[in-house]
Amino acid sequence: MPRVQKNRMVHQPPLFNSFKPTGIRRDKIESLSMSLDEFEAIRLADYLGLEHSEASIEMEISRSTFTRLIDSARKKMAKFLIEGKELYIEGGNVHFRRNFIQCLDCGHMFDIKIEDEFFTCPQCNSKNLKNFAGGYGHGKCCTQKNNKRRKR
Repeated sequence: MPRVQKNRMVHQPPLFNSFKPTGIRRDKIESLSMSLDEFEAIRLADYLGLEHSEASIEMEISRSTFTRLIDSARKKMAKFLIEGKELYIEGGNVHFRRNFIQCLDCGHMFDIKIEDEFFTCPQCNSKNLKNFAGGYGHGKCCTQKNNKRRKR
């Protein structure tokens, strides 16, 4: 029986969670799913250029686990680019450190710590806000995880 997978730390939710080739209708192409932790591995290694050992510390996982994640993510990116599949970023055992909030009235986006409360847009005071971490089912669980880490 496989052991329970440990939650991985992800800096913040992605701004975009779906990508597809232009000029092809969604119902005509296959899709593939990339987990949030695979997305984070790509961000840390390929976008920020961190070494596997540094990135594994950032995600609070072992270096060997990070290597498996980045290998899997890179294979999915290759399929997306070469075979023209639609790529979805979703799921995974993760907790976020930060969050994006977008005002649906004025379009202003702001970046906050996951444990910070927000009620209104700092630009226009609207309460019509989109919580990016909440779109992945996260918020309260990540706040509790981050508060426990700070107490250590």
